Amino acid sequence: MQQVFNGEKVHAKIWTDHVEEAAMKQIESLCKLPFIHKHVAIMPDVHCGYGSTVGSVIPTKGAIIPAAVGVDIGCGMMAVQLDLNASQLPDSLKEARTAIESAIPHGRTDNGGKNDRGAWGDKLPNDVAAEWDEMEDQLDRLGERHPKLLKGHVNTFRHLGSLGTGNHFIEICLDETDTVWVMLHSGSRGIGNRIGSYFISLAKEEMKRWFVNVPDVDLSYFTEGTEYFRDYVEAVGWAQNYAVKNRELMMNRALGALADVFGRNVYTHKKAVNCHHNYVERENHFGANIFVTRKGAVRARKGDLGIIPGSMGTRSYIVEGLGNKDSFCSCSHGAGRVMSRTKARHTFTVDDLEKQTKGVECRKDADVLDEIPGAYKDIDQVMAFQADLVKPLHTLRQIVCVKG
Repeated sequence: MQQVFNGEKVHAKIWTDHVEEAAMKQIESLCKLPFIHKHVAIMPDVHCGYGSTVGSVIPTKGAIIPAAVGVDIGCGMMAVQLDLNASQLPDSLKEARTAIESAIPHGRTDNGGKNDRGAWGDKLPNDVAAEWDEMEDQLDRLGERHPKLLKGHVNTFRHLGSLGTGNHFIEICLDETDTVWVMLHSGSRGIGNRIGSYFISLAKEEMKRWFVNVPDVDLSYFTEGTEYFRDYVEAVGWAQNYAVKNRELMMNRALGALADVFGRNVYTHKKAVNCHHNYVERENHFGANIFVTRKGAVRARKGDLGIIPGSMGTRSYIVEGLGNKDSFCSCSHGAGRVMSRTKARHTFTVDDLEKQTKGVECRKDADVLDEIPGAYKDIDQVMAFQADLVKPLHTLRQIVCVKG
């Protein structure tokens, strides 16, 4: 389905029947920008975000908005189909969850700190160190041009191969034939956040320097051809590559952990998907070479494989793109939140969490209450709204969930 909002300079094409008021105001601000190419595409999981709505596809000509890309640069999904069936799994999956949690740094410290359990120590494991060595030089060169970028962030390497917190997760799932999958969600971690925050601040300074009035300060932008534009494109590309490597490292470690638990090799090369849903790329649409920012959206060209996760305790989808041109060949990145994390904590109880995640081996405590399924939209309704964007190939139901 699709409806159209006519904005001040361009319009928005929207794949849902309802957009919250705060999110609609953000869409209206986007539609006032002079460098939007054709229209803005709004996905069915749309909700209010920082800079612009989550669930937005923003095509720009001659400019990029760093806050629209956000600070979780390259955040996305990876999924692999295993050579394993539900009948081959043990009755209790707690050992599998514990093995994954031991193999991959995640979450917070017991006293609420962000990084001790969420990152490696001073010495990286060999697999992580090898990937970091390939990426470090380019980051150092960026740091030489922008000394403030890495100031105070000397341990950026410590997050590679780690999960993080919030809505990042690792899951074991079963598809419609009871075949086992492993699926995970994470991005560029602390260094991606630093790159995003640094360039967002620079963009705001540039607007002041050149006396540019934007509808919202969080829509401050870099103009193509400028030094900051060039450096941002390089930095965001580096962070997106980091995010891909981060997911690959975690997946390899998760599969190794499960192989140890199950006493056999578990991986098959039948299906593997690794896709961003928070990023910017050069693409060609409607006859023009442009930049497409997908903030909470997945590329869905004809034949592209993608992942649209639900919430813990519901279901997720492996999809194939249909190449819908009006959406700039995109689809939603998940179910989308219907309430903030704070509101979820105040609305639901641990008892609610236990009921809504029944049958899933996962944490069921107050620290993950903000990720309760009730805080998210109905994933099946979201899928129905985008029937012209993607075709579901597999329906996955969670049986194990590791939360950050």
